[in-house]
Order: sequence, then structure tokens, then C-alpha cells
Amino acid sequence: MSPLIQELIANRPVLTDGAWGSELLSQGLEAGECSDAWNLEHPGRVEYLARAYVEAGSDIILTNTFRSNRIALAAYGLAGKVREINHAGVEISRRAAGGRARVFGSLGPSGKLLVAGEVSKDELQGAFLEQAEELAKAGAEGLVFETMSDLEEAKLAVAAARSTGLPVVACMAFDSGKAKDRTMMGTTPEQAAAGLSAAGADVIGANCGQGIEHYLMLCRRLAAATDRPLWMKPNAGLPELAGDRVRYCMTPEKFAAAASALVQEGAAFIGGCCGTSPEFIRVLRLAMTRE
Repeated sequence: MSPLIQELIANRPVLTDGAWGSELLSQGLEAGECSDAWNLEHPGRVEYLARAYVEAGSDIILTNTFRSNRIALAAYGLAGKVREINHAGVEISRRAAGGRARVFGSLGPSGKLLVAGEVSKDELQGAFLEQAEELAKAGAEGLVFETMSDLEEAKLAVAAARSTGLPVVACMAFDSGKAKDRTMMGTTPEQAAAGLSAAGADVIGANCGQGIEHYLMLCRRLAAATDRPLWMKPNAGLPELAGDRVRYCMTPEKFAAAASALVQEGAAFIGGCCGTSPEFIRVLRLAMTRE
């Protein structure tokens, strides 16, 4: 385990941040628009959100770089902007943190299916290594792979990112199967824990996929299958469609109460994904302080 992760979990639970995509949508991001491009086009709006999480009490904030590998960026015609977007993302979050929070780089999936031959292992490794190295050069203190559904892709990503020497967090999205306990590609929590641990992830966990009410089961199963610290970032309940917008109806107070149970089951890092605003993080911080 990396020294930084050991230092952080000595004072567990560690409070991370909340949603980026759904929050930027509320600031005017259009559906289908590349949110990461806002690092260059609207840096002030991105910094406003990052600072809001710091002021709410986050110990770690991420960067607005979830889609900033060259494969994912190619869908927006931005494959040549990997360095610029990733460096801007780190610089924005570091300014917002101001030394009050750690900054970990966010990395997401390629958006291509390895099993269908849409992308090769070499292409994936090259894309993830490039992004990880740019985030590291820009000053990220750790790397977080989020919302992964293909275990093979996630393992390739972790292996590539480890060469930076930064701590690596790897999270899968469990949203499929009768019990909602598998990823879209059929991976169970136990398989994810074994595969990601073997690949060398310092921290493993789950994010997105479903509401916090389903995360207790995931947390228990992951905790039973690995000795690595757990990173849990659930959604704010189930989404509902309101006109042409998606909304989440869970309150910050109910989310914080459910998050406390996750901590009791072993979550070392706790935060939120879709639908969780800075207010959710503020209420979580208050709840953690009382405990």
C-alpha cells in the first residue's frame, strides 16, 4: 500500500467529493457535450464546483478529466487535446484545493468494447498510460479509475497507471443482474476485488451504477474479498426524469445516514456520485464529525 494511502486511512473515514457531471449540467453543460472540454472553455465554472467541495469539507477532490483519455476524447474530435485538458483539470482542482484537500486525477473507461474488438489491449494501455502520465506531470497526488464495467479493461488501466508511482484507486459500476450486483459485463464484486487487487490497485471500490440504498451489500462483499481499503461513491438514490432533465430525489440527510452504515461495514473512503451536490458533502462532513 502506498504511504499516502496509509497516511489518509489512519484517520478514516476519508471524505471525498460528490458528482461532477450532474453538477456541471446544472451549470449549463448541454447533454452530449464533453464536460472535460470545460477545463479549457469554462475553467471558472469548473473551479467554482471544485472549490465548493473543498469548502464543504472534502479531504480529496477529483479532477474534471473523466473522459480525458484519447480514445474517449476522439468521439468529440478532441483526441489531440489530451495533455491540455488533463493539465488544466489538475491545475483547476489544485487552485480550488489551495492546500486544504488532496487532488486525485479522475480517469474513466475508453467507451469502446474490448470483447467486441472495437479496441485492442495495446490501444487501451497506451491511452491510459498517456492520461495517467499527464495527470501525474500536472501534479495529481493519486489516480482514480471510475465507473469501469469491463474488468479486463480496468486491470489494463491499473497496470498502466502504476508506472507513474502514484496511488491507484480502481472502482467498478455495479448496475446489472437480478440483484444489481454485477457490472454491465457481468463482473461480480468478488471477481472485481480479486482482479483489481492482483493488478496492483492500492484501493478498490464502487461508484455510480445505483443508489446508496444498494451499496451496503456491495460494500460487505468487497470487504470480504479483499484486504485493500474500500472507496465507495454511490448515487443519490435512483434518477427520475423531469421533463428533459434527470433529477435525484434523495435528501443529503438520508444519504449521510446511509453512508454511515457503509463506513461501519468497512468503507475507508466515502463520497458521492450522480446527484450528490456539495450540500451532500457538507452534511456528510457534519455527520462524520458528530461520530
